[in-house]
Amino acid sequence: MNESGQERAVNRYYAAENEVKESGWRKLGRILAKILLILTETVLLLAIILYAAMYVMAKGPSPTIRKIFVTSVRETSAIGFLANLYLTEDEIAEIETVKETEEYDPTDLSLFTEPETAGVESDGPQEDAWGLVDDDGDGIIIEPVHGEGYAGYMMVVLDPSRVIVGSVPRNYGIRGLTVAQFAGHFDAAAGTNAGGFLDPNGEGNGSTPDSTVVYDGEVYFAGFGCGNGIAAIDDNSILHVAKRMTADELVENNIRYAVCYGPVLISNGVPADPESLPVSLNPRTAIGQRSDKAMLLLVIDGRQVSSMGASYQDEVEIMQRFGAVNALNLDGGSSSMMWFGGNYINKTASVIGIRPVPTSIIVLKEGAGA
Repeated sequence: MNESGQERAVNRYYAAENEVKESGWRKLGRILAKILLILTETVLLLAIILYAAMYVMAKGPSPTIRKIFVTSVRETSAIGFLANLYLTEDEIAEIETVKETEEYDPTDLSLFTEPETAGVESDGPQEDAWGLVDDDGDGIIIEPVHGEGYAGYMMVVLDPSRVIVGSVPRNYGIRGLTVAQFAGHFDAAAGTNAGGFLDPNGEGNGSTPDSTVVYDGEVYFAGFGCGNGIAAIDDNSILHVAKRMTADELVENNIRYAVCYGPVLISNGVPADPESLPVSLNPRTAIGQRSDKAMLLLVIDGRQVSSMGASYQDEVEIMQRFGAVNALNLDGGSSSMMWFGGNYINKTASVIGIRPVPTSIIVLKEGAGA
């Protein structure tokens, strides 16, 4: 009897313990269910708020806000469909229409001169005609740029022969490289992204350019055309910009490196007509050149609380401020990156990390030679 009584006591103990455990699991399940419900309701509420906010932007009373919203999302492969949630294709086409620009005149080589300090010894870093100083003497000046709703960096490369288009033709159609990988491949001092690439589903590997590329004098993808503009560097390190250049024009101008994107921002000292430029706000990358031949590389952050993004007109004004004679907008959005000193100095707009691209603008180390 005693043994039987002990067994019953043990069984009651374990039964009570199991009941406590089951009760604890049920309690935990109820808590998790409540948390999941709260999260679901929060996400749903945020989605409704976001949808309503976009509806107001797309269908509200302000034509300017509508234009900025539509043109901004339509420049982005991943979220371009958002405009179609509220507007028809005809409405979108009308909003995206800008003034057609005529062909730009060929680059005026007389606009470029050697810097006044060339060949002149000095006691230390000197301020140039644009108020900039190369403090550390590495030939590269990094200047933060700020404006209404945007922030980024301008890189001034004093020796234009150090600036080339970086590309690895054997990788075309196989894989692209990040800007940092391009810099490593060329043992470069700095770099940015450059031309666009084929990305039909928004998930491409950045391996195939979507327009003409000239690398080390060889022309690739000539059949793709030049998109909305071309930035071409000749064998004297002069930057030519145009809406397009034929194969014959590339040869006539001794073009050694080129990428396409656009639009043209400044041509022969004349800024683009504001009416010909979309009003979209996005991350941006651009290339330009001063009259003393120094190259200008601009990157603007976007799609962030601290920097919504810049318009093409913002790029024009920034390039003018830094003395650009010629300037062209390059691929932007999630591709916009600037690498310098072993790190990216701006913030990516991509939620999946740094994007691989097929072309880059590379700044070689001093004395490397193109």
